[in-house]
Amino acid sequence: MGLDSFVNTFGAICKHKHGERLRKLTIDAKFTCPNRDGSLGKGGCTFCNVASFSHEHGTEKSIVEQLAEGRARLQGKSSKYFAYFQAYTSTYDEYRVLKAKYDEAIQDPDIIGLFVGTRPDCVPDEVIELLAGYQAKGLEVWLELGLQTANEATLKRINRGHGFAEYKDTVTRARAAGLKVCTHMILGLPGETHSDYLNTLELVLAHGVDGLKIHPLHIVEGSTLAKAWRADKLTLLSKDDYAASVGELIRHTPKEVIFHRVTAYAKKPVLLAPDWCGFRWDGLVAIVDDLEKHGGQGHYLQSDCCSKSVRMVANQ
Repeated sequence: MGLDSFVNTFGAICKHKHGERLRKLTIDAKFTCPNRDGSLGKGGCTFCNVASFSHEHGTEKSIVEQLAEGRARLQGKSSKYFAYFQAYTSTYDEYRVLKAKYDEAIQDPDIIGLFVGTRPDCVPDEVIELLAGYQAKGLEVWLELGLQTANEATLKRINRGHGFAEYKDTVTRARAAGLKVCTHMILGLPGETHSDYLNTLELVLAHGVDGLKIHPLHIVEGSTLAKAWRADKLTLLSKDDYAASVGELIRHTPKEVIFHRVTAYAKKPVLLAPDWCGFRWDGLVAIVDDLEKHGGQGHYLQSDCCSKSVRMVANQ
């Protein structure tokens, strides 16, 4: 059995709604980040090298050209697509610039929705209103918030530049406007353990969320953490430990929450470690094995323990 047998996945949702698994076309719209341009800091988050996840990083091609090339790479695997503004902070610019770039993407008749990746501290009300306006016109819109962890000490350690309060504020405003929010978590950040992952999940659930993306920490060339890894100062999660933690988080997640991703990979030579993150399917197979053995999404919510825990966090 595959992941869809145990988890409420975005792919399965698309197949049910549209009759096929729709694909995302990633866009580098030449945004930057307040943690790189000096507004908050320079150098970015310690784990970050955008080239590890953005195929088009550094491109001079227009958004229309990137969409066309993305469609060609997928070779007809979808009939419709989502435009995915992924690289850096895709709400970090003037309103008129953002609107022009989003408008350019949705001019393509095969684009039926927008995914916009950003930081929790870079989503003013006018951006929420802009995205909600696209949704009101019939587009499917997801705001992807890179929280990574709710641990304040870890957020400082990785030079994130914001705390959980900014996340809580943005997710509250976005969902009040009717936008769907997908929250990113990274497992394996320096100093964190399984209890930190569970605490982050509980806080995210307590304040409302529509989707989740879970990633393993992997060390990429050009990141600050690459220096620590080369100095043998980092302990990274094994594939089995990662799969066990993801399985536990999935079992603590209500079934209505949609999982957009449960693992991630990068290609060498950008990827430095761990080696298992260099293979697209290895982590996923390990996660499915864990779910087969211990239960799938919402399994622990059959008892009242996790629900009580979430309610206690919400009341704090």
